[in-house]
Amino acid sequence: MAAHRKPRHSPLGGNTARTAATLALAGAATATAFDGTGHAEPQLAPSEVKAKVDKLYEEAEVATEKYNGAKEKADTAQRRLASLQDEAARREDRLDSARDSLGSIAAAQYRSGGLTPALQLALSDDPDQFLAGTAFAERAGDRQSVAVARVRKQLREIEQLRGAARVELASLRSRQAELKRNKETITEKLGAARQLLDHLPPAERARVTADGGASGHASRADLGDGRTALPGADPAAAPGSRAAAAVAYAYQKLGSPYVWGATGPHAFDCSGLIQAAYRSAGVSLPRTTYAQIGAGQRVSRSQLLPGDLVFFYSGISHVGIYVGSGQMIHAPNSSAPVRLAPIDQMPFAGATRVA
Repeated sequence: MAAHRKPRHSPLGGNTARTAATLALAGAATATAFDGTGHAEPQLAPSEVKAKVDKLYEEAEVATEKYNGAKEKADTAQRRLASLQDEAARREDRLDSARDSLGSIAAAQYRSGGLTPALQLALSDDPDQFLAGTAFAERAGDRQSVAVARVRKQLREIEQLRGAARVELASLRSRQAELKRNKETITEKLGAARQLLDHLPPAERARVTADGGASGHASRADLGDGRTALPGADPAAAPGSRAAAAVAYAYQKLGSPYVWGATGPHAFDCSGLIQAAYRSAGVSLPRTTYAQIGAGQRVSRSQLLPGDLVFFYSGISHVGIYVGSGQMIHAPNSSAPVRLAPIDQMPFAGATRVA
């Protein structure tokens, strides 16, 4: 009789075995992908990297301008809150003084209480003096009423100040949350752009970040006062001394690093550079591109003069200062310092003449 052997059971059942095989194949595919021999992401051409990087920088600039606006409002809310708290503290000091005065009146009344005015008059050794004292007490009662009314009014005012402070505190916290969100967005966009650029060879990376070929290294003429200009630029064509001074400041800052949120004197973002340039000329400008475009007289592209502010993208998220010959000085992004560049390298959105 033939020996009957029980079939050997695989430690993995049928379905389990098929699942394991599938996982093994998937793992192999993943491994080959890491080795570069499987279905790896296709290598982007430098032009594609540039398009992606430019878009990321544009999105980062939008977030930067929102950050700048939120910070400006947060700073204002912080100042208002501090002012309200200081005023409330001063009112509370005055309230304490009023309460002390009211307490003195009440204590005096308590000490002299217990006898009716008629009985006090009957027992008095000097009725005339008593009657004079009664008149004084009536006047004291009037003063007490005034003091009570004053305390009540001060309490209402202090509560109003506290209510206003609570509103400002809520506004401040909202702005701080907005700052945090925008900061995270900026960091994310700039990090993604940096990763894309890091995958390019150095020569290609330099071409991608060359700002349209106008990197600020073109031959420039010395104007004799620390400024330089591209051949053909005419600083004297600025419409006024303040515009000329702002242009001069911008020239002096060529090569300064881009730092989002910075307003100088050693680093700038795009709107920070513009604000600092005109501040040096005695002109106060708003902090953000959205507000700066409305800070002067709108001019067409064909009317541009040195010192005019030139804005880009449909969201008005970037700004530079026009210096003539189709050129501007701007703080581009974290990949490049303050530099000269043609105004046609980005989608033109409008221009404003400040002074």
